Amino acid sequence: MTTGRRDETRTDARDEELSGRLVAGDPAALAEAYRWHGATVHGFVRRLLPTDPGAAEDVLHDVFLRLWARPTDYDPARGRLLAWLCTVARRRAVDRMRHAEVRERYLPMLAMSQVAPPDAAEPVLRNAVRRAVRVAVKDLPEPHRTAVLLAYYQGLSYRQVAVALQIPEGTAKSRLRLGLRRLADRLAAEGILDR
Repeated sequence: MTTGRRDETRTDARDEELSGRLVAGDPAALAEAYRWHGATVHGFVRRLLPTDPGAAEDVLHDVFLRLWARPTDYDPARGRLLAWLCTVARRRAVDRMRHAEVRERYLPMLAMSQVAPPDAAEPVLRNAVRRAVRVAVKDLPEPHRTAVLLAYYQGLSYRQVAVALQIPEGTAKSRLRLGLRRLADRLAAEGILDR
C-alpha cells in the first residue's frame, strides 16, 4: 500500500522539477508537461465544451500557452501541475461559454439596431426630385432640351447627338454643356442640387 504514496511523492518531485525548468525557459519542459497532461486536460475541456471541439482545442492551447508565458503562476507547493492546468482550463472554458452566451443573446439585437429604419419620406423626396428635373428639362430652350434628352434619356454620345440632329460635333457639345449648366443652376436655385 505504500506504492500510492511513493507515486504521489514522485509526481510532486516531477512537478517541482518541471516547474523549475519552465521558469528557466526550457522549451523541453513545456513539451514534457504537454506529453504528460495534454490528453487529460483536453478530455476535461471536451466534457466542459461538448458541442464545440474547436473551442476545446483553443482552450487547451491557451492553457499551455499560459503555462509557458507565466510559469511562476503555478506553485508546486500549493498542488499538482495537473490540478492547476485543469483549474486554468475550467476558467477558460467558462469564459468561452459566457462569451458565447452573451454573443448569442446580444448579437441579434446589435444587428437589428444597426439597420436603419426605413425612411418614409425617401420615396416622396425621390418623386419630387424627378418632377423638378422633368420640369427643368422641359423649360430648357428647344435646342438644348433636345440635345440633353438624346444624351441622357436615350444614352447617346455627343457625336451621336450631332449625327441625330445633323449639327457639327462642337455645336452638340456646346448645347449639352449649356443645357446641363442651366439645369444645374435651376436645380441649385430650387435647393435640389448642392453646388
